[in-house]
Amino acid sequence: MQHRFIPDLDAEKLARIQLEGLQWTVQHAFAGCPAYREKLSAAGVAPGDVRSLDDLVRLPLTSVEDLRAGYPLPLLSVPEEQVVRIHASSGTTGKRKVLSYTQADIDAWKVMMARCYELAGLTTLDRVQVCVGYGLWTAGAGFQLGCEHFGAMALPIGPGNMEIQMQLLTDLGTTCLCSTASMALLLGEEVEKYGLRDQLKLKACIFGAEPHSPKMRARFEEMLGLEHSFDISGMTELYGPGAGLECMAHEGIHYWADFYILEILDPETLAPVAPGEVGEMVVTTLCKQASPLIRYRTRDLTRLLPGECSCGVKLPRHDKILGRSDDMIIFRGVNIYPGQIAAVLEKFTDLSSEYQIVLTRREGKDHLLLKAERREAAQAGNDADLAARVGNTLHKALMARPVVEIVDPLTLPRTFGKTKRTVDERYD
Repeated sequence: MQHRFIPDLDAEKLARIQLEGLQWTVQHAFAGCPAYREKLSAAGVAPGDVRSLDDLVRLPLTSVEDLRAGYPLPLLSVPEEQVVRIHASSGTTGKRKVLSYTQADIDAWKVMMARCYELAGLTTLDRVQVCVGYGLWTAGAGFQLGCEHFGAMALPIGPGNMEIQMQLLTDLGTTCLCSTASMALLLGEEVEKYGLRDQLKLKACIFGAEPHSPKMRARFEEMLGLEHSFDISGMTELYGPGAGLECMAHEGIHYWADFYILEILDPETLAPVAPGEVGEMVVTTLCKQASPLIRYRTRDLTRLLPGECSCGVKLPRHDKILGRSDDMIIFRGVNIYPGQIAAVLEKFTDLSSEYQIVLTRREGKDHLLLKAERREAAQAGNDADLAARVGNTLHKALMARPVVEIVDPLTLPRTFGKTKRTVDERYD
């Protein structure tokens, strides 16, 4: 199939693009950014030392701490007069992660996003309802920028505003939804509540920004009457949304390896993991001007997928984002990721996709309460037995025993953005 935006790159050509981009990035960062120059010099690396892709492992790692240390314009590698935009995401210490963009950075980003729409099978006749945050956040701006570059019709609403969302879905015949998985679920529940499904022309949903379970995805696909939904990757540090997308074969996320190099490292040892094993995504940009990334630790957990996809696109793939290395819960000495709990809940047909983890401390001991929503068609009289079965299965899977509470449908918090599934009250 001929693509307008997705390149047909064999391994040899891709490797050449990556080496040239890596050499340029190291030279550019060394020359333009004192912080990078200091880090590279401390690692004993000069720009001319990068002669092959194998030299990537000699480069120092960077992290969110480098962004905080350089606040308000961290990693800036061009004169400030070349910066045409900034975007930011929230930080855990009160200071936001601020990233700068040149016009060339914006142009690269819109191509990456246009590729996502193309991979999702959209055409210029599609109507794309953008239901993610605008402003400092990259999400809304990125989805709209790519949509317009691709040539489809953008309907820029942002999150919330459910009355307007429903009106445009029905009156304008939206064919593609761009949202978080939580927002897609919320819209699906509204559509079901008001019996609007027959009035929709939706075919696809492009969603991302948070981990999701197959059960959650199946729910909003059914409620919205979708033919396909597509998991999108991206982060503010790496332009924004659009770093890669799942294709119609649903065999993983194709990532734009001609724009950045992806490594998968063990988050503890920082050594490369074996092919196919889960680890932390570490990214190095190849043409990012204002705020280049050199071996940036994303904290996102995934794995590389071997071989070529059956869809025919040759660009490499990684699995969906399975969680974050810094989202790990330590409960009574056991390391637990929320995704492990979600995987267990998937097995119980009487449960919906929604759950919440509540951690408390009483009399010096940690307690974990798992609230799991009952599916609407399930009988409430079996809650005690269901909670016991879920608890026993979790105990075997996690080597820790939570208290399980089955709650009524639609009682756990809904959100227009990323659902907060873990509430840690141990240190309040």
